[in-house]
Amino acid sequence: MFLYNSNSKTHVKKLIFTSKFSIFSLFNHQKPSFRHTQIHNYVNVYMKWKKDPFFDSIVHIHKSLELKPVIQLKNFIANDPNGCIPISAVSKRGLEFDISIKVARFLRQYPSVFEEFRGPEYNLPWFRLTPEAAEIDREEKTVSEEYKKDLKDRLKRFILMSKDKVLPLKIIKGMEWYLGLPERFLEDSKGNLDESFRFVGMDDGLKGLTVESKGEKVLSTMQRNAMENGVYFGGTLEGIEFPIFPSKGLRLRRKIESWLNEFQKLPYVSPYEDFSHLDPNSDVAEKRVVGILHELLSLFVEHSAQRRKLLCLKKYFRLPQKVHRAFERHPHMFYLSFKNKTCTAILKEPYCGKSSIERHPLLGVRKKYIRLLKESDRLLKNRRSNNRFVKREMLEKDWNSDLDLDSDSDDRTEIPL
Repeated sequence: MFLYNSNSKTHVKKLIFTSKFSIFSLFNHQKPSFRHTQIHNYVNVYMKWKKDPFFDSIVHIHKSLELKPVIQLKNFIANDPNGCIPISAVSKRGLEFDISIKVARFLRQYPSVFEEFRGPEYNLPWFRLTPEAAEIDREEKTVSEEYKKDLKDRLKRFILMSKDKVLPLKIIKGMEWYLGLPERFLEDSKGNLDESFRFVGMDDGLKGLTVESKGEKVLSTMQRNAMENGVYFGGTLEGIEFPIFPSKGLRLRRKIESWLNEFQKLPYVSPYEDFSHLDPNSDVAEKRVVGILHELLSLFVEHSAQRRKLLCLKKYFRLPQKVHRAFERHPHMFYLSFKNKTCTAILKEPYCGKSSIERHPLLGVRKKYIRLLKESDRLLKNRRSNNRFVKREMLEKDWNSDLDLDSDSDDRTEIPL
């Protein structure tokens, strides 16, 4: 609000931001142990985006958009009883697989993954997995089975972060790729989910999935790391600071750097706890938003996601309308990459030095698929080179034939003197 100093000859406007709030305790039977008054608020100034070649060159992040439809088609073929399909089975399902070109053309772009042959029926092109792709597919299924408990725990945490501990199935399915959930994971609820999960109807007519925590205290990645480092002991949430990793050449303005230092000293707000008492315009509320984004990206396979996908969660995670600014205000924690004509939000922590964030078990499998995609580039390049060589050889052969014909023609038409 604006205040006027009536003692001075001229009215001087002073902009003062103050807010009071209380931070909840970890345990319900405890009363809030302290109250905190903010005296510093973020000054909304322009922060120049700084390109970081390191994060722009992480292959498995920027190949993710290309890999996803390949994996979807691979699963479709692998799940077929015969292990092969005619092109007619997928030719009109491009939108379903996020493919903008003809499916047959897409399949032929990856000869190291999909093998084309003439099938027994319809005289159409058929496709099956190459031996290398089939081997990685078996490894992927093995990893998914061995780490089923871990995948289930990630799904549970994802749901528990929502405001009502329930999410529509369409939202969960839209995030399956990021969470590492196999296809049809939710369909086989008896084999993949335990009794704490329950399918429910939601107010907007959608079918949702909820989790009953049964009084269990869920700790975020930040809290677990703080406990390991001896900073947090299960009481109040002061002293938990976000790890920051400045990019080379990135310099914050002095007033922003000062605000960031005060921001780190604020109490950490767990994304799994109640936050209804917070002033939505306070710095502590922003620290909660940053905590949610940090936790989400920590749960994801590649610790990254398309920004527009994260913005779709605003309604269900009760995030502010301008949540995208959190990425811009905290360039030491997040990096925004604009490769592949899209904006990808990357959590810096897992990629900078020794990180306490666990590596997702499926990440290694995806890297093997990406190496297989690179092999397709090599095969196609060799094919183009061979085709050029064959064409050149045919042209030379035709040219030589023409010369022979000309020579024969001259001999026949020669008239002896």
